[in-house]
Amino acid sequence: MQNSYRYSKLFGKTRRDVSKSQFVSHELLVKAGFIAESVAGRYFFLPLGWRVHEKIKSVIQAEMNRAGAQEMISPTLHPLELWQETNRTNTTGFELMKVTDRRGAEFALGGTAEEMFVDLVRKFKLSYKDLPINLYQFSVKFRDELRARGGLLRVREFMMKDAYSFHVDKADFKKEYQKMAQTYETIFARLGLKTLMVEADNGYIGGEYSHEFQVEHPLGEGRFFVSEDGRYIAHEDVAKFKLEPVNPTAKEAKLKTIQQPEWVKTMAENQQHYGKDARYFLKNVVYKTNQGDIIIVTLRGDLEVNQTKLEQVLNLVGQLEPASEADLAAIGTQTGYVHSWGHQFIKPVKCRSENRSCKVIYVADLSLKTVKNFIGGQKETKTDTANVNYGRDFKHEIEADVALAQAGFLAPDGRSKLIEKRGIEVGNIFQLGYHYSRKMKGATFIDHDGKAKPYYMGCYGIGLGRTLAAIVEKHHDERGIVWPELIAPFRIHLVTLAGGEALAETVYQQLNQAGLEVLYDDRRESTGVKLADADLIGCPIRLVTSQRNGQQIEIKKRNEQQTYLVDTSHLLQKLQEL
Repeated sequence: MQNSYRYSKLFGKTRRDVSKSQFVSHELLVKAGFIAESVAGRYFFLPLGWRVHEKIKSVIQAEMNRAGAQEMISPTLHPLELWQETNRTNTTGFELMKVTDRRGAEFALGGTAEEMFVDLVRKFKLSYKDLPINLYQFSVKFRDELRARGGLLRVREFMMKDAYSFHVDKADFKKEYQKMAQTYETIFARLGLKTLMVEADNGYIGGEYSHEFQVEHPLGEGRFFVSEDGRYIAHEDVAKFKLEPVNPTAKEAKLKTIQQPEWVKTMAENQQHYGKDARYFLKNVVYKTNQGDIIIVTLRGDLEVNQTKLEQVLNLVGQLEPASEADLAAIGTQTGYVHSWGHQFIKPVKCRSENRSCKVIYVADLSLKTVKNFIGGQKETKTDTANVNYGRDFKHEIEADVALAQAGFLAPDGRSKLIEKRGIEVGNIFQLGYHYSRKMKGATFIDHDGKAKPYYMGCYGIGLGRTLAAIVEKHHDERGIVWPELIAPFRIHLVTLAGGEALAETVYQQLNQAGLEVLYDDRRESTGVKLADADLIGCPIRLVTSQRNGQQIEIKKRNEQQTYLVDTSHLLQKLQEL
């Protein structure tokens, strides 16, 4: 990487025609000349931005190598049959981008590379003696995001460090998982980011558990909960909580049908009419699968369904959507009139698949066991039911925790309450187990007993662009970016003002000979423009030569107000001190 540049020749100067953004990182990175938009969700990294990007990469690379991982690279185009082998052409959480070559072969543009790495490793017929291995790459990923936003924070094309580890068993994997967690903590600390390791959902990646590394941010897309005592932290997708009984001393009353005004349809109207908290009412929420099956979830009235939990319970990741009025009509009902049990369907459900009949599946949230004598469940035009008790009056085949956590709920251990936080996800680590090795034929190693056994796997990702943006979100002030020294585009920003040109040239040569990184602003611009640009770009140390300072150089750190004046003979010594 070249150590020094004259700013007058550098491509991508600062800009003044930048619109306001919800995220300061987007605004500052464009304004300071680090990135430029191509089309929505796709960005050019300009020379300044690429220097930072590559420095972030070098930190990740160093720590991954230190942890024993081995760097390689895989093709960008993934044979579609590999994704079909694991059925991820139908179950991914993002739309695959596909291309067809001149031979008619179909490929997926790599969005994540589990299948590719499993395919590679299975070709080598490894034995237990070769394990564990951790292979990683830096490669461009493509995801057809529905909504790109926030500059580099949610894009459709980006550089990712993705790693995949292969093990003989779960015990061996757990050692690597812990090592990767520690490696990630080290990486982000070196990059100037304080992260929280948050229990998360594996989603379309597969496997049983994962953790995200979140940087707290009020506008972040990641929503998670931390217990007041700090003992529990989990993403909203998986967050558990303890629900205490609402009325544990109440006696179960006899089920009865009650008169109800026609205007009572919504939960708010129920509360208004009966004068009771939402906890005392039954609620039904209806979903539809991508095959046309209907899912009816019954839960306590004050709760919301966690769709991610529901998809995991039903093994339908990425395959559910809220039912429409047309879907409700197909089972003989409408919004506000869905029954919790004993529903008489007017006509059979029309299934999307011509080869089978669609089903109506009921799921009971565990909250139904916390209340005695519910109201609701059999809504008709002028009647409903009261004194409904789950287990006595109705019972669903599937019972599970499918409710969404809320701030103020008790943590799972009941010791303290949950606090809601938001953050930017900069990395993640996943347990994959046998999810891929059992689906992909021949993904086995030869164990010490001579038998072929499937690999136990994990994977580990870091988005470089998102990490860069998160750094700017955390390291800036009202004047611009304040880069951590390790990843700053240049360590030194040399600015020459009127009358200081000759000295600046001398200093520039001196710093070059010393091997220091220098951005030299040699433009014929006003003092105000040059100093403002230096603050905007955010290099750690600014040097200024001017007629006012004579043969002395003014030194100032970007994150401090104090300035120093030194002559050329003491410049390198002072820089070393700073």
